[in-house]
Amino acid sequence: MTEYADLLIIGAGPAGMAAALAAAPSGARIVLLDDNPLPGGQIWRDGPQANLPNPARQMRERLEACSNICRHSGTRVIACAGPKQLLVENPDHGWLISYDKLILCTGARELLLPFPGWTLPGVTGVGGLQALIKGGLPVQDERVVIAGSGPLLLASAATAKHNGAQVLRIAEQASTVAVARFAARLPLWPNKLMQSVTLFDHHYRTGTHVLAALGNGRLEGVRLQQQGKIVELECDRLACGFGLIPNTQLGQALGCDLDGQALAVDTWQTSSRADHFAAGECTGFGGSELALVEGSIAGHAAVGDVDSARALWPRRTRWQGFANALSKAFTLDPQLKSLAQPDTLVCRCEDVPYGLLAGHVDWRGAKLASRCGMGACQGRVCGGALQHLFGWQPSAPRPPFSPARIETLLCLDDTPPA
Repeated sequence: MTEYADLLIIGAGPAGMAAALAAAPSGARIVLLDDNPLPGGQIWRDGPQANLPNPARQMRERLEACSNICRHSGTRVIACAGPKQLLVENPDHGWLISYDKLILCTGARELLLPFPGWTLPGVTGVGGLQALIKGGLPVQDERVVIAGSGPLLLASAATAKHNGAQVLRIAEQASTVAVARFAARLPLWPNKLMQSVTLFDHHYRTGTHVLAALGNGRLEGVRLQQQGKIVELECDRLACGFGLIPNTQLGQALGCDLDGQALAVDTWQTSSRADHFAAGECTGFGGSELALVEGSIAGHAAVGDVDSARALWPRRTRWQGFANALSKAFTLDPQLKSLAQPDTLVCRCEDVPYGLLAGHVDWRGAKLASRCGMGACQGRVCGGALQHLFGWQPSAPRPPFSPARIETLLCLDDTPPA
């Protein structure tokens, strides 16, 4: 079976939802794919213990009201099947989608840096803990430490506290001076200032980072370097994340150029490949407000409504200013590169320790010698860590991009030769 879309959008987070709604008045047939059950992405993830903001609910309602938007939930891209054609799969079957225009809204994932004890049960990413709690994980009366960098620390702490956890420490690696300068600029974005006031917690400490997770078989405590002193806290959960990495794998597979770690786009959100656009955190992290306006610009531009797209440029510029301030304030301290010890696992899938990787000069050499990045996650976790630690550029993605059924892969037999 082959489906056709005038406009195919990959990712139904804020950027993807905004892109679909911006393009919908054109009457184009729009197909919106996402691997989650409901639209919203990570920031508006639904679940038994989720509290969705009104804008997310309203955008969902508007999507459902558009008869020319077809939404496929629980669906992943498996391979590029040919020019402007993708192989996709949901829990029931696989099929081909051909398209005229495509918008990538593939979001970002957490940067997880290895440190002693980070593989203990009870240790997760910061965003991972937030997603687990929204999905129903009970944390009532648990002692939680949250460490890493960026505003997501405060958001995750607020989610944990709202569900009954006792947050003992929020450890921000950025310096007091850097955070203070960032806070001084927040009046430029009044809603962000209000968010920071609402989320602030008296357990927040700057100039503080994790040294090790402690425990025997399960997390029992955490060792922190807190403003030059060593502090140990007993805890039941440790959530640790060092910012976000754009999800660019599909864009790279489609031939789109990178700008640093993100997909490169022009003022219309067009990538280096004609008829292929990108928006949201796959083009750089800047929060939901920037993702929404970038998605709208991409949606308008993809259907030829250049006037509506251009009218949104000033709003995008405003939120790009916030993104730049965020990036500058929460730049990672170089000493975080020395957290891992020789026996600290870096590739969790293949049990590859730091000591086996430190002597190599690139990703390919390390992979050939140690199988690093060849496990179930295909380098999605260790790849970002190794790029930060050693500057290694991850390998170009190869299909299948996700585990797939044989029946789905057989759909490729139906594609005509290029």
